[in-house]
Amino acid sequence: MLKGKTVLITGVLTHNSIAFHTARLAQEQGATVLLTGYGRMSLVERIARRLPEPPPVLELDVTDKVQLDSLAARLEAHTGHLDGVLHSVAGAPAGALGGNFMTTEWEDVARAVQVSTYSLQALTRAVLPLLGERSSVVGLDFDASRAWAEYDWMGVAKAGLESCARYLASYLGASGVRVNLVAAGPLRTTAAVNIGSGDGFDAAEEWASRAPLGWDAEHFAPVARACVALLSDWFPATTGEIIHVDGGAHAVGDRPGARRSTAGVPA
Repeated sequence: MLKGKTVLITGVLTHNSIAFHTARLAQEQGATVLLTGYGRMSLVERIARRLPEPPPVLELDVTDKVQLDSLAARLEAHTGHLDGVLHSVAGAPAGALGGNFMTTEWEDVARAVQVSTYSLQALTRAVLPLLGERSSVVGLDFDASRAWAEYDWMGVAKAGLESCARYLASYLGASGVRVNLVAAGPLRTTAAVNIGSGDGFDAAEEWASRAPLGWDAEHFAPVARACVALLSDWFPATTGEIIHVDGGAHAVGDRPGARRSTAGVPA
């Protein structure tokens, strides 16, 4: 699906991340992959070596204007163009999560919005000189239609991310650049600790009981496949969209007593 394409993937920190599984699948589907990392670069480089073909890793702090401004030039040391970008960057200070919504100070809110929302525009703008016609920007979302216990300002930031993606789609459509989001159900990632009870498992258990197709919080492949499909040419007329990969949980109300096996979740 991605033969001959070059894709930039951000947010690979551990092998239990959507970004890592997307990078691996993208390589298996023929893409040349480049990664960005933040903070513990040696860890990101070690994780990158677990991919089928260890890719270059560039440092990128999405809140650092200097790094953003230099990103295109640094990428050009490895490639002359990009066909796709996966935005897998999110985060919030502890004060903006965990039931602290009513007491969160603006500084923590601003950090959450800058990292989790504005960074989609900042990253896209930074790589725009390398994005050709029919290229694709894909971001990772979490259902922002409801308030989730303890998710707090990250929920607000995700709602902003959804709006940001629509505006980017509107502004970049004339250039042939598609912008879409994948709203995944809760997976056992580093980010999952900020959803539900604080350990990430309550939300996953709710999904397993509500989702018509069931849900396996340790099964990353469906989400990675959706990301790769959107990065490919198989959605040439789709932009500004949110693709839900959550077993259908977003589409149904509460189902008291319902609990489905996840054995039928596709590989």
